[in-house]
Amino acid sequence: MLPLDAEHSLRPVQVGDGAALARAYSANREHLAPWEPRRSPEFFTAGWQEKDARRCVDDAAAGRGLRFVVESSDGEIRGRINLNNIVRGAFRNADLGYWIDHSVQGRGLASAGVRLVAEYAASDLGLHRLQAGTLLHNAGSQRVLMRCGFTRIGIAPRYLQIAGEWQDHVLFQLLLE
Repeated sequence: MLPLDAEHSLRPVQVGDGAALARAYSANREHLAPWEPRRSPEFFTAGWQEKDARRCVDDAAAGRGLRFVVESSDGEIRGRINLNNIVRGAFRNADLGYWIDHSVQGRGLASAGVRLVAEYAASDLGLHRLQAGTLLHNAGSQRVLMRCGFTRIGIAPRYLQIAGEWQDHVLFQLLLE
């Protein structure tokens, strides 16, 4: 566990997190809806989240991805920070994604977590680059990335299907050298 502030820490997703993840996603369902793909009702269940936690653990073991939770001192999950699509070889890259619980936004948790994950990606994973994309109008997420040293590299038209629509994204990168 890595501390983010006096009340929150960062740790990898683990088997057994399903119920806490389901509570976190359910509590943030409306908050996250504009920023994420449409979710089925099953996504918000402990069973679905536990299966996904197992997939996260398997992906970590295989080196395909590392997913972290932001955990509060009461043991509840207050966000996620993910390294997805880890590529080795000449690219040494991963996609970064994150969200923070609506009740603790504005406390610097996203910035602190992104910094820690970037340091881990460089030192422990030997990655060269992280990339991230935000919706054009997601100014808060763009501020987090820029505070953490990411630079804007362009616009990707119709990049991801978010909230049921193919939406343009601003792309960012962080070189880890």
